[in-house]
Amino acid sequence: MTKVMELPLVVGVDGSEGSLRALDWAVPEAARRGLPLRIVHASVWEHYEGVHPRLGADRPSEQVYAENLVATSEERARRLSPEVKVTTDIRPEEPVTGLVAEGDDAALLVLGSRGRGPVTGMLLGSVSLSVAARARCPVVVVRGRESTEQAGDGRVVLGVGDSDASRVAARFALREARSRGCELVAVRAWHGPVLESAPYPLADSDQLRTYRQQADDYVDSVLSDIGEDLTEVTVRRKVVQGTAHQTLLEAAAPGDLLVVGARRRHGAFGLQLGQVNHAMLHYAPCPVAIVPERE
Repeated sequence: MTKVMELPLVVGVDGSEGSLRALDWAVPEAARRGLPLRIVHASVWEHYEGVHPRLGADRPSEQVYAENLVATSEERARRLSPEVKVTTDIRPEEPVTGLVAEGDDAALLVLGSRGRGPVTGMLLGSVSLSVAARARCPVVVVRGRESTEQAGDGRVVLGVGDSDASRVAARFALREARSRGCELVAVRAWHGPVLESAPYPLADSDQLRTYRQQADDYVDSVLSDIGEDLTEVTVRRKVVQGTAHQTLLEAAAPGDLLVVGARRRHGAFGLQLGQVNHAMLHYAPCPVAIVPERE
């Protein structure tokens, strides 16, 4: 009987500080999941220079850089976790194209928040944003704390949105919380209308209670659809009146991982990240997982 090959956890590296942090995050994640780790560097130069490495002294500097990069990344990964099986590859493609293709056969794709490009001061690199919006597998963009331990206060935060993607994200978040031995916090923001006719706009208390109850019920329905045993993980619900992006940023501040779902675009390749997910990718104080809606 043929053994089904495990999909690897893929991490993209480009030599930037952001990609090193992504690698340091990916190694213990692969160990927790019991998955092989695949370290990938996508490089346009190789498309023109030829795929096969040349052994002579006239090798182009970009080829030498790429080979050294994946070699040192592999050494770093083995030093962090010797039990994880590590492979490497240099893809002769533009970075977004190469990494998106890697995601077709990956359990998880991990990227740094800032790349090696000319605008390194950006809140989020264009490669990470583009890959997060196009990959078919979950993508984690590592941002937030500088510590290599990447430890929050022991929680995975789930942003519960309005689409079915939240239900897929909930399963991902539960498994992350279980593998980490930490609690899962399901967060949903809500808001209700106000009575504009009053001198100072006042909220209708009955309406507010209704809106809050609807938000509570929706979170319960998402969690109940996970289809897995929730008793192994402490699950807390956090329903807050306010804007979604501010509520999630505050809830994620002490977290280990923020998980959000993303809808697929109808009739087109890619995901609808939306304003909230964009805000999380740019400003979240911890790593962010974008979990795509099923095909």
